Amino acid sequence: MHDFETKLLFAMLLPGILVVFFTRVTFHHVVGLILTVALIAASVYAGYTHNWMLYVADAVSLTVGFWFASRMVKNARLNQSEE
Repeated sequence: MHDFETKLLFAMLLPGILVVFFTRVTFHHVVGLILTVALIAASVYAGYTHNWMLYVADAVSLTVGFWFASRMVKNARLNQSEE
């Protein structure tokens, strides 16, 4: 059961962090979301994720990460236009 708890913790944290990271690298929040979804799809295809609870945790984390990344991009664009 310890393995499932670890996977659940990572599913709640990593997708959101990856969306923000890829957004910082590519300067576009939609591209960051697409790259993160592609990584999650590859891990599902490889068989690392096999429980619906992990899928839900991934989706919630992606949503929160996308929300945060879109706010981050919006604030950066506002600050750039003020300068």
